Amino acid sequence: MIELQAAIDSFAVWKAVLWCFYPFIIFLIWDFGSQLFNDNDDDDFDGGMMIPAYQAYKS
Repeated sequence: MIELQAAIDSFAVWKAVLWCFYPFIIFLIWDFGSQLFNDNDDDDFDGGMMIPAYQAYKS
């Protein structure tokens, strides 16, 4: 049990926090980077939102 306590004391808290949150931080960097370089996300040529409830019914 003493060896476990020594191992816990030798591992810094900031390393544990970084180990828990680094996947999320990497994802945020990737997401912000892709939004920065890809500004063309408008898939509607009229510039509006595609909401089927607002479209007229054609029979």
